[in-house]
Amino acid sequence: MDNYVTGATIKKLRENKNLTQLQLAQILDVSSKAVSKWETAKGLPDISLIEPLARALDVSVMELMSGTMVSNSNRSANMLRSKLYVCPVCGNIIHSMGETVISCCGVTLPPLEAEDFDEEHKIILEQVEDEKFITLEHPMEKSHFISFVAYVTSEKIELVKLYPEGNAECRIKMRGHGFLYAYCNKQGLYKKKV
Repeated sequence: MDNYVTGATIKKLRENKNLTQLQLAQILDVSSKAVSKWETAKGLPDISLIEPLARALDVSVMELMSGTMVSNSNRSANMLRSKLYVCPVCGNIIHSMGETVISCCGVTLPPLEAEDFDEEHKIILEQVEDEKFITLEHPMEKSHFISFVAYVTSEKIELVKLYPEGNAECRIKMRGHGFLYAYCNKQGLYKKKV
């Protein structure tokens, strides 16, 4: 992890739960002085206490570690509110349907922000039977390539992984209105309303 739980985070979460330092200490089987030391940055909770501390404060370990609270008001699960993440270390592609804290290879990942396709990242769509044949005019070298193409509507996501030295093309069934995304490993995420 690139960060560790802070005293300010513990204090804020404890107060949000309407717990005193003593009550939190009793839940964790530590002294109230230990909790006080954590909250005033005079000490840190032992690593063995991180999971119990997260449970006691009703947050995930990732939320506790990052200090970022996730409140997902996306209860209707509209896929158009999807967030995409790519690990810069291993290339893992992660999808969420709302706000979350994502970590891969020890790195907390920010959600990708998409830009409109440009001349350097041109996309061509052709109808082939009941699918769209998607071609990207883009190099597919080991150091510069399109990693994936995804089509997202309000009810589904279809993601196709592409590989360096392969072709920058794929076929996707596009039903309804949505967004077409492509991820360039050097310049990031691009989108087009379809």
